[in-house]
Amino acid sequence: QVQLVESGGGLVQPGGSLTLSCAASGFTSKSPTIAWFRQIPGKEREGVAVISGTDGSTYYGDSVKGRFTISKDNAENIVNLQMNDLKPDDTAVYYCALDYMAYPSLLEPLYDNWGQGTQVTVSS
Repeated sequence: QVQLVESGGGLVQPGGSLTLSCAASGFTSKSPTIAWFRQIPGKEREGVAVISGTDGSTYYGDSVKGRFTISKDNAENIVNLQMNDLKPDDTAVYYCALDYMAYPSLLEPLYDNWGQGTQVTVSS
C-alpha cells in the first residue's frame, strides 16, 4: 500500500523560503510520478509541481514558476519542494500525490495516492 508523508510546513514571512518533503513508500514500480498540489478552504486543489519518475522532467504551475523547485532523492524515495520568495497567496495545505503515467501531469484526477497534507502559512 502506497504511503505518502509530507513534512516541512510552517509559518514563514513574505519573501521567505521553505522546503517541503514527501516521503514515499509501499510502491512497487521504480518509476512513479510524484506531484505537489495545494488547497485553500473553499477552493479547488491546485497543481503546483510535478516530477517524472521515468526521466526526471519537471513541470510547474504558472503561479509558482521561477520560485518553486521540485527535486527527487531516488535513494531515499523523497521528493522535495523548495519554495522561495513566498507570498501570502501561497498560504495553503500542501499535498503530495503519486501515480504512474507516461508524461508528468498536474491534473488532480490522474492521482490515486495522496498524503495527509502539511500547512504552509505565509504572513508577517
